[in-house]
Amino acid sequence: MPAEPVAPPAVTDDDPGGRTARRLVTVVAIAAVLPALYWPGRVHNFFDLKIYMRAMDWWSAGHPLYDYVQPDRVQGALYFTYPPFAALLLRPFALLPLGATVVIFTALTLLGVLVTTRWLVTPVIERHDLPRLFTLTVAVLLVFAVESTRETITFGQINMLLVVLILADLLFAVPGGRRWAGVGVGLATALKLFPGIFILYLLATRRWRAAIVASATATAATLLSAAVAPRDSWRFWTHELWATDRVGRTDYTGNQSLFGLLSRITAPEKPSQLPWLLLVLAITGYGLWRAARAANAGDELAGITLTGLVGGLVSPITWTHHLYWFIPAVVVLVDTALDTGPGTVPGGRRRRWLLTLAAGTAFVIIYGVVTFLDWGIAPTRTDSLGPFVARNAYVLLSLLLLAALPSRRVRRAQPDAA
Repeated sequence: MPAEPVAPPAVTDDDPGGRTARRLVTVVAIAAVLPALYWPGRVHNFFDLKIYMRAMDWWSAGHPLYDYVQPDRVQGALYFTYPPFAALLLRPFALLPLGATVVIFTALTLLGVLVTTRWLVTPVIERHDLPRLFTLTVAVLLVFAVESTRETITFGQINMLLVVLILADLLFAVPGGRRWAGVGVGLATALKLFPGIFILYLLATRRWRAAIVASATATAATLLSAAVAPRDSWRFWTHELWATDRVGRTDYTGNQSLFGLLSRITAPEKPSQLPWLLLVLAITGYGLWRAARAANAGDELAGITLTGLVGGLVSPITWTHHLYWFIPAVVVLVDTALDTGPGTVPGGRRRRWLLTLAAGTAFVIIYGVVTFLDWGIAPTRTDSLGPFVARNAYVLLSLLLLAALPSRRVRRAQPDAA
């Protein structure tokens, strides 16, 4: 009789020690790369934070807050440009030694990265039964590798505080119908105007109460600032808010907004306002429509991410450290790819496309647009394809993700914010 066919041995994970070793090597390898990524940023030396503190010293001495100015080799001159409410929160730090302020801001940013990454990644871990500690560790290290995080830390920026407020509000309070839903977005908007786009998101998704709470919170914080510093508040809202030249040169490569792209095409002249405004209206309408569809389908994170990308595109000035929203985009792409079955040809192709887009996005935001590239000081017109793509990488990536970012149609329970 012919011999019975022998079945191949079952594949089992009988080498936990080898698996642990591979994971350890992965973590060490990523961690070893981080110093090289941060090395060019040492020249920033908490530059923005020092401007804040010098402005607070100037203000504490009795001078008008928005008269503060200091020369800069790239921008020409730099000013204090935040709303008065941000100044009220920053002013107590002027009582501390600068070194202590640097430590506090850096520690808060590190904590913000840890907390927000846990919020984003934990649902993916639970849905796909991934190794918790290893996945979280790799995710945190990769977030620290991203240029927006590096620039936030080395400049001494406050962006992670805004991200924590926005995500805590929109991932937990708003979907949970909490009474205080909208407060986080409102406070973030009072601190820095960029988060105001998320009030439009609340309106687009018909969270009327949360939108009213966010607007009322931003208004109350602004009125508090006006009561404490009436002249500075009046000056900001009637003049400084509209003087975009105070924030910096719009053509500088670090400005990764749609207006920055147009400015680099027309430099040294400013681009025409009308085409830009028409593009802003079109992108805002389309982006918020997609964001509302995603949220209504149960994918709150995709809706938030699309809204953040819209904000980055339509703001006249969007510095690289503002563009946190590529990070949740990668999470959405990877999660959707893991959900997509590779068993069929269309499913396999879609999965490969999603993973390719996720990997490409990760590569672009880690390498960045300003960290390793010197674009010079003088305004320079972009007149060839290579420099156009390199100088506008985040703008082009934002447009691509605005069209291609998927929304996951199954409502998922979000992790506890604690």
